[in-house]
Amino acid sequence: MKILLTGASGFIGRNIALALQTDGHEVVAISRSVGIDFNRLCAPADWRPYLQDIDAVINSVGIIAERPDQSFSTLHYQAPTALFRACVEAGVKRVIQISALGADELAFTPYQLSKKAADDVLRSLPLAWFVLRPSLVYGEGGKSTSLFRWLASLPLIPMVARGKQWIQPVHVDDLVDAILICLTATPARRTIDVVGPNAMTLADWLQQLRLHSGKSVATIVSVPFRMALFSSLLMRHFVPLFSPDNLRMLQQGNTADVQPLVDLLGRLPRDLP
Repeated sequence: MKILLTGASGFIGRNIALALQTDGHEVVAISRSVGIDFNRLCAPADWRPYLQDIDAVINSVGIIAERPDQSFSTLHYQAPTALFRACVEAGVKRVIQISALGADELAFTPYQLSKKAADDVLRSLPLAWFVLRPSLVYGEGGKSTSLFRWLASLPLIPMVARGKQWIQPVHVDDLVDAILICLTATPARRTIDVVGPNAMTLADWLQQLRLHSGKSVATIVSVPFRMALFSSLLMRHFVPLFSPDNLRMLQQGNTADVQPLVDLLGRLPRDLP
């Protein structure tokens, strides 16, 4: 298949591209690294030159925090929905959207809401679509993975409310396997949460990372949520993952039923670490 892949230079995109090429697919990469600016692709006509002879589209563009040149509205909503509509016009039937866990009826941050808005547009179109909503994705080369491993390496780990927030990390290989299956799976027109096999607290995950690296269990230092929220106003400029909205999403929790993913993969996703 000839597949258009957006966000091809990101952590998830790189892994998707490698798997597609390994399986013999031809990848048309869309990313800044190849000189294509997503910000300039906000109308269906902008996408038509890239959809020639394309069999399927995978959108893996995503940012965790905004910058002056990168907004949720443009990158998560305007450009993707223009792409989806262009697919209808060009006769490209299969579209796989990498959304986010939490981009649902309970969404409350601009990140979640912008993802959901694009998902809703895709779901309204006459396409063979899949909306995959991954939880925290971990794996080699991931920025968040590196950050959490660094936190886990500290002898005293500062955590909001003792790290009792519930998460369900999924390995990037499981997300990629789900995407490859969705290229041909029937029926289409499905929304699937992509999560690991077990929900756990953030503190438990960091302790598992420590044990996996050969370290002993660390002491958790509890940080009050209000203090962490105040600190994040400064920290977000250095570590985007520590933005106030991301802290709020963490407090909300990030878990889902793994069974739909099991049904798609035909197996359980891999366990931690």
